[in-house]
Amino acid sequence: MSASGAVEPGPPAANAAPSPAPAREPGPGRLFRPISAEDEEQQPTEIESLCMNCYRNGMTRLLLTQIPFFREIIVSSFSCEHCGWNNTEIQSAGRIQDQGVRYTLTVRAQEDMNREVVKTDSATTRIPELDFEIPAFSQKGALTTVEGLISRAISGLEQDQPMRRANEEGMAERIDEFIVRLKELKQVASPFTLIIDDPSGNSFVENPHAPRKDDALVITHYNRTLQQEEMLGLQAEVPEEKAEEEDLRNEVLQFNTNCPECNAPAQTNMKLVQIPHFKEVIIMATSCENCGHRTNEVKSGGAVEPLGTRITFHITHPSDMTRDLLKVTKNPFTLGDSSNPGQTEKLQEFSQKLDQILEGNMKAHFIMDDPAGNSYLQNVYAPEDDPEMKVEHYKRTFDQNEDLGLNDMKTEGYETSLASQR
Repeated sequence: MSASGAVEPGPPAANAAPSPAPAREPGPGRLFRPISAEDEEQQPTEIESLCMNCYRNGMTRLLLTQIPFFREIIVSSFSCEHCGWNNTEIQSAGRIQDQGVRYTLTVRAQEDMNREVVKTDSATTRIPELDFEIPAFSQKGALTTVEGLISRAISGLEQDQPMRRANEEGMAERIDEFIVRLKELKQVASPFTLIIDDPSGNSFVENPHAPRKDDALVITHYNRTLQQEEMLGLQAEVPEEKAEEEDLRNEVLQFNTNCPECNAPAQTNMKLVQIPHFKEVIIMATSCENCGHRTNEVKSGGAVEPLGTRITFHITHPSDMTRDLLKVTKNPFTLGDSSNPGQTEKLQEFSQKLDQILEGNMKAHFIMDDPAGNSYLQNVYAPEDDPEMKVEHYKRTFDQNEDLGLNDMKTEGYETSLASQR
């Protein structure tokens, strides 16, 4: 249920056209004086203005005031003695704040209904218990109370009820029931929640205990979204979406290929993954529905490193074995007529040692040597050093560069060589 809030039956004071009629200026002192009923010098400025309903002259009254523990505001009121048209509005005298603000008030007693409220036109008002909301920019700004906000909503809903009863009787009955529930809130028979969410940061709910903390009121400041910035006219247009490279990290790419086993059409999945404290890698997996063949591969997402990497890991605990390991238990050379008794015994002894390492009964060193410098072994102490792991960077030999195809790779001065050949 939402309220359009069409309770302001007149033009805003901004449409008023000043005339030579005499105006009463505020009394001496500060331009924005703290709001007070006892301050006789705080008088509104009166300006004769054009009524946009009957196009005769009415009167606009402007009051520059300051809300205690809040900020300066401008209250304007227009009335026409000829046609009875009137309108009130409130505007912040300051700029849009750096952050939005959300007031969450738990109304428990009649005293809470009398709290002062400054609601700008960009604020959204909600009462969760009734699933009720007054959207932003559906009402003019107002200086009122909690009870006044509810009364204003009731008036907005009642305004079009005669027309609804004539055209949509069922809808009118449901709105009548809802209006009764709103009126019951004013009696505070049970606690309810009032939320005022203003992206401009210029709305306000009074804390009667100020400067002490109010247990019934929660004030939350937040950063505006791009849509809220645009709504307030602070963002000309929503910036372009992130580059495609950024989106790839959150997507699994799929492309068609042929199965390396049976050459039937298959599908390969690819995803970019950032390994913490290492670098970006590409995980590729292919599955064939025809023959069931599956394969996966990990590729480095970057270039070959300037230095090779040798990682030496000391296995001292069974938890160190939470990495993939190939366990040799059967081999074609240990079975059948081709088996060699001496070779079989050596393989069985090797298998037993692997079992002891897996069970944590034997300490061992695991060495991974990668001339390309793109391999990785998890450091559970990261970003601190792992006392059981040693990482060495070394300069590659000529043969290692040859295996990587780096000896014949020319990355500098190739443009000059091509020009001379031409």
